[in-house]
Formats: sequence, C-alpha cells, structure tokens
Amino acid sequence: MPRRHAQQDVVRNDRWILSYADFITLLFAFFVVMYAISSVNEDKYRSLSEALTGIFIGLDDSGERPDTGEGHNLRGLGLFMGGTTDNDAPRVTLAPPNQTETLTMEALKQALQVNFSQPISAGTMTVTGDDLWIAIELRSSELFESGGALPNELADRLLEPLAQFLNGSNNPVHVEGFTDNRPLASNQFPSNWELSAARAAAVVRLLAQFGVEPERLAAVGYGEYQPAYSNRTPRGQQLNRRVVIVISRDEKVRRMVTAFGSQNVSSDAISTLFSESEAASEPEVEQVNKADGGVLFRQAEPDSAGDR
Repeated sequence: MPRRHAQQDVVRNDRWILSYADFITLLFAFFVVMYAISSVNEDKYRSLSEALTGIFIGLDDSGERPDTGEGHNLRGLGLFMGGTTDNDAPRVTLAPPNQTETLTMEALKQALQVNFSQPISAGTMTVTGDDLWIAIELRSSELFESGGALPNELADRLLEPLAQFLNGSNNPVHVEGFTDNRPLASNQFPSNWELSAARAAAVVRLLAQFGVEPERLAAVGYGEYQPAYSNRTPRGQQLNRRVVIVISRDEKVRRMVTAFGSQNVSSDAISTLFSESEAASEPEVEQVNKADGGVLFRQAEPDSAGDR
C-alpha cells in the first residue's frame, strides 16, 4: 500500500498586486474627476466675458457697434454710453439750442455727404453727426503707412478739399487719433499713445497747411483704449485704426467732446453734463482774519456776500 503524503498549504505572496491595481484605478479616477471639475471651458468663458463687455460699451451681437444712422453716438445702448434706465425721468437737453446753429450743422453734414460722396461710397470716409457735432472718420491705412505717421499722397488728396470745405465755416475742429490693440514698440513710437497722437497732429498740420485757421484746430490721441469696433477680428482691428475729424457746434461742445471722445459718448450725455455744469454755481469765497492773527478762507454766507 503506497504511502500518503501530507497535503501542504500553499501561501500566495502576490495578492498585493490586486489591491495595488485597485488603488491605482481609484486614484486615476479621482484625478480625472478633479481635472474635469477644475478645467474651464475657455470658449464659454470668453463668450460670457464678451457678452458682458458688449452690454457695458454698447456692442451688438456681432461684437461691433450697430449702425444707428447717427454714427457711433449710441442712444440708450450700453450702461456707460449715456443710455437711460429710468423711463419716467425727464429728458435733460442742452440749454436752448440756437435754431440757426442747428440748421447750420445739418447743412454742413448734408454738404459733406454730397461733396465727398465718392470716398464715402468707396468706404474711405464716413460722415455722421447730429446738432452738436459732425464726425468725419478716415481709415488710417488710407492716410499713413503701417506703423507710421507720415501722410501719403492720398492724405493730401482727401484733406485738401476737406480743408477748403472747412474754410467756409468758423466751427471749432479737433482731430482724434485711434489705433487697434496690437502692441507697438519702436524707437519713434514706443506705444500706441504716441502713434495715435502723432497721426492726429499730422492731420491737423495738413489742415492748417491747406488754409484752416490754426486757432480753430486741436489734436488728441486716444491710443487703443477707445475702440469703436471689436478688436477680436482682423477686420475690427483694421476699422479701429482710424482718424476722426470732429466739427463741433461751438467751443464748449468741443471741450466736452474732446474730454470723452466723440465716439464714446452720446449727445444726451453731453446735454446732461452741460445742464449740470450750468446749474451749478461757483461758491463765493471770503477771507476771514482769525483771532490768533491767521487767515481763514471759507464759503461766504449769503448776507456777507451781499455786503461785499
């Protein structure tokens, strides 16, 4: 009878591999979930950001300012464009506009559109305006070389007849220079500030050279910080490289428009500012000798102001 061998217990030493594999699988799943939570959908974030920006500066769904027939003086669009939110609030207008001046501005606008119909139809020039100012927008690419501020021959052909037209009126004129948002750094123009100001000054110089009285002229550069179109597309950047010649109704309008930019403020906002500035009177100031020998300047009382 054969001998029976005692059965031996077999101990496996590789079971840890299963636990390790389960742990690695769970760890991988954990990192996948964390990555999915932390990652931002850039397209959706950009769309949201652009939509909010459009609300505040008055852009339409395409990312460009809508054509209102009155240029870029948007009425009621954009929280910072002079739009009103209280429909019951009384409308504040400029101190009674002179009918003759209003008719003169309308006649100037119509005459510009007729006399410069060819460059307007070609897209080289845009004429817009209202009873406060007229804006003549010119593409920088038509007047200057890329990145430069030296006017070309086309600039002479456009600005000489325009100067002759401006000589027929005595309205104050200022020129606004704008660029796109592409960074610029050169020895001549360290930034877009210098480039926009230099282009505006070059146009002013040519207008004066062609006969416009220099005391009627002024130049201002806004750089890239007052875009009238979206800088998200090459077309929008091209449109933002522009020079705007603004014919104001009077000197007061020009000072106000220059402070804000003709294409970034609406006429009703200007009217509001005018009304507020006209309503506010400067306080009377009187000098009072103090007991200790010092001098105190204070707002005069109504009766003491009357005594003086």
